[in-house]
Amino acid sequence: MLPSSRSFLAPAPLPAMAVRPPPRPPNRGAPPLARPLACRAVVRAVPSLSAAAATVDSSSPPAKKKVLVPIAMGTEEMEAVILAGVLRRAGADVTLASVEDGLEVVASCGSRIVADKPIAACADKVFDLVALPGGMPGSVRLRDTEILQRITVRQAEEKRLYGAICAAPAVVLMPWGLHKRKKITCHPSFIGDLPTFRAVESNVQVSGELTTSRGPGTAFQFALSFVEQLFGPCTAEDMDSSLMTQVDDNLERSIEVNAIEWSSDHNPHVLIPIANGSEEMEIIMLVNVLRRANVNVVLASVEKSSSIVGSQRIRIVADKCILDASATKYDLIILPGGPAGAERLHKSRVLKKLLREQKQTGRMYGGICSSPVILQKQGLLQDKSVTAHPSIVNQLMCEVIDQSKVVIDGNLITGMGLGTVIDFSLAIIKKFFGHGRAKGVANGMVFEYPKS
Repeated sequence: MLPSSRSFLAPAPLPAMAVRPPPRPPNRGAPPLARPLACRAVVRAVPSLSAAAATVDSSSPPAKKKVLVPIAMGTEEMEAVILAGVLRRAGADVTLASVEDGLEVVASCGSRIVADKPIAACADKVFDLVALPGGMPGSVRLRDTEILQRITVRQAEEKRLYGAICAAPAVVLMPWGLHKRKKITCHPSFIGDLPTFRAVESNVQVSGELTTSRGPGTAFQFALSFVEQLFGPCTAEDMDSSLMTQVDDNLERSIEVNAIEWSSDHNPHVLIPIANGSEEMEIIMLVNVLRRANVNVVLASVEKSSSIVGSQRIRIVADKCILDASATKYDLIILPGGPAGAERLHKSRVLKKLLREQKQTGRMYGGICSSPVILQKQGLLQDKSVTAHPSIVNQLMCEVIDQSKVVIDGNLITGMGLGTVIDFSLAIIKKFFGHGRAKGVANGMVFEYPKS
């Protein structure tokens, strides 16, 4: 049995905050992230094992691990998309299945996600893992879906992996009787509904084939626990590094230079343009966290269609096309990452005009992960300090602050990568509304955030 918390080896501490001054040589690329010693030893042995296997039967590649993530109206979109996105990155064959009459669902914070299949198409399939996202009323709608109940009960009876997060352990698993003789956790709002002698408050609890977790703020840990159980600790460690979820204790949460007040006489209007190839986990986290603070967020597609397919093949439906969205003035425009998506954003003439006007009028703008490169191409980083994904910092000609998840420079905000998006979003909330509201949003997501 795996331990209740992740068994990933702790990363070595990073040096004190460093600033990389311009200019920097182009196209040098960041060094690969180091693996733990045990993982490196395993990796060295893999080529000879693969060669031996190929000699025996080169026509039979190992079967992909099959994962089911059901979604419903009111599902917590961060939890669903992080589960699907992380497990697909790890190599799993993930099916997003709608329990509704149609494939498109409107999630708990208003994001529209298109499932791969209806749940009925999964009734007779065998899955290595069934993972239930939370959210209300999404958890109730999952609970009341008989096909999903049969799939999950069979999963438990046949000793295959299953799990639930947030409200789902209490709202879904308990009525189905799948919590019995298991240690279990859930969102603090529902912890009182769990059997007292079985309830725990750990972020991730593994109990036999069952894994449970607490909320959107623990969704990465939840997903990575499944990566470890399905693929082993070395793959989980690699994923942890590439997602940048292991940097929490080593980086400054946020650094601000050239501070100005971000003020608004209305609830802030924020535009998030999206394209095919945009990183869907970043999109959904940005939308979800900001809407929890009552920010007016508009998702705008730069494609001919209102829907886009993200970097991990998750389809998201935008609120508007970029041309219609351009009729409104925005307090902040944020570019999500995903290299292919960022390049498609760069080609949008309408978005270029919006960003140019944003800078000229002194309104706020920013980017996360790989998108600061696009801001640079459009002349929006001159005399600015930023952070960005390590793989692209050598392409930036401005000052790069390496040791902070988020950097705010006047009216510009930048973030380092996937694992820092919640901090990025909370930094925006703090600038517009103050620390108290950011702390309240963090608490609701079960995300660790300083008291002051």
